[in-house]
Amino acid sequence: MYNLANQLTLFRIILIPLLVIIFYLPFDWRFPVCATLFTIAGITDWADGYIARKYQLSTPFGAFLDPVADKLMVAVALGLLIELHGSIWFTLPATVIICREIVISALREWMAEIGARGTVAVSMVGKIKTTLQIVAIVVLLAFDPAKYDLMEKLGLIALYVAAVLTLWSMIVYLRAAWPSFKQGADNSSSE
Repeated sequence: MYNLANQLTLFRIILIPLLVIIFYLPFDWRFPVCATLFTIAGITDWADGYIARKYQLSTPFGAFLDPVADKLMVAVALGLLIELHGSIWFTLPATVIICREIVISALREWMAEIGARGTVAVSMVGKIKTTLQIVAIVVLLAFDPAKYDLMEKLGLIALYVAAVLTLWSMIVYLRAAWPSFKQGADNSSSE
């Protein structure tokens, strides 16, 4: 249970309160440090998956905890940025991303329960979305928006593109799951 892959996942969860604490410090260096912490979390996300696959260290605990750690880190970072930016133009794409993560997590849980988890496996659109989302969050965390207007705009553009890809990937997942939804509805109506 406590193999290297799972330890990296737990480390990512430990980074979350550290990110929050540093984010609220009254120093300018908090911005690049928060971006660095989020980047480290992204690297450990890649590393724990790679290590688990390469060395056959996958465990049910890791399979549960890894996506939870990812969603928590993204949701907390976006929540901090929503407060920092205090704008509907920032809150809208951030909320879309957070809500999609909740919907897809619930969908995957349900699909696993009915034995069809492979139906909602990660797609290429999902991988591109995740990469762009990480880049957007890192850029937005790295620079004080009061001092770096251009970087804020670039980060916001990346966040909007990530939000569009987020909706697109959600549609892909829901389409893949639709036959299971339909079958479940047909079974319940025949009872």
